[in-house]
Amino acid sequence: MHKPTIQDVARRAGVGVGTVSRVLNNHAAVRATTRESVLGAIAELDYTPNPHARRIAGGKSYTISVLLPVVTTEFYVRLLDGLEHAFQEARYDVAIFPLLDRSRLERYLGSHTLAYQADGLVMATYNLTQLFQSGTGFSGTSLSGTGNPSMGARPYGGPSVLVDAYAEGVDCAYMDNLLGGRLAGQYASQLTRMQGGGHLYAVWVETELDHLFTTRVFSERRSGFLEAVTAAGSRVSGEYVSSFDSLNARTVAAQLLDEATLPATVFASADLLAGALLDEAQARGLALGEQLKVIGFDDQPWAQGRGLSTLHQPVEAMGYEAAQLLLSRLAGHEGPPRARRFEPRLIVRASTGG
Repeated sequence: MHKPTIQDVARRAGVGVGTVSRVLNNHAAVRATTRESVLGAIAELDYTPNPHARRIAGGKSYTISVLLPVVTTEFYVRLLDGLEHAFQEARYDVAIFPLLDRSRLERYLGSHTLAYQADGLVMATYNLTQLFQSGTGFSGTSLSGTGNPSMGARPYGGPSVLVDAYAEGVDCAYMDNLLGGRLAGQYASQLTRMQGGGHLYAVWVETELDHLFTTRVFSERRSGFLEAVTAAGSRVSGEYVSSFDSLNARTVAAQLLDEATLPATVFASADLLAGALLDEAQARGLALGEQLKVIGFDDQPWAQGRGLSTLHQPVEAMGYEAAQLLLSRLAGHEGPPRARRFEPRLIVRASTGG
């Protein structure tokens, strides 16, 4: 059976091969009616572009590299869903590069790493642009510890976008975590008043990745939370820190409940930490929503089933928008950096008596 070619698509749509190629590459210089005609022909013929041929013909990889801290948490799975949805629509492949540790980051700061052989770069949560611009760590200290820039200047000069992070001078799609912290603080203060002056606790995520750089996500949640609690005339009886690991989260949850004075309200700055609190409370036979009230942050898919009150994040939408910002650069957009801000919203469920 004859496999459809790009020439077949061009004949069916009544356009030139170059126009079909521009549609496949999501080029901006194609009229909407023409694009619809070409896409219709592609669908009718069930045409699939040959990625190897596209690379040879266009001198492009048709690949987007995504640098992210880890790949095993629900948040990043959802974020990747949003990114991949947009990139697949534009017929780009996605290559994932988890940072994980110091040695891997050092490799990624090298100028010949596979991650930078892509047409575009997505950096998730951690803002590496400062490192990229200098090839050094913060305060001019090289990552190798020699004091000299050992990585070379700016390993990647192509279009890039930040997602789940904000910085001036680069396209970004980010969550307003300061607002989310405030919403959590206002609600938690309200709950403690309803408990007749019950105690208030918080669990934060350890934010440093191998002591190399930090993210502002959780520090902003903490700042907003403490600001709102203070404004409400409340106070935090205790603060705890956990790594983003389910085993450590359960250990910290046990420590908190060992030391807490009940009734208590706890704000866990990520649903993973809140889930550990729910498990530990259940194991101890505590009355959730009465003796212990738990507020999370993320609204992961399991949160509704477990009755967790939490701050909902439109994670997939944030990822999709970040991808669109990058795709527009690849299509020729040369305007100033753009920032897309997303807002979390409070979802009240049974874990706070809702």
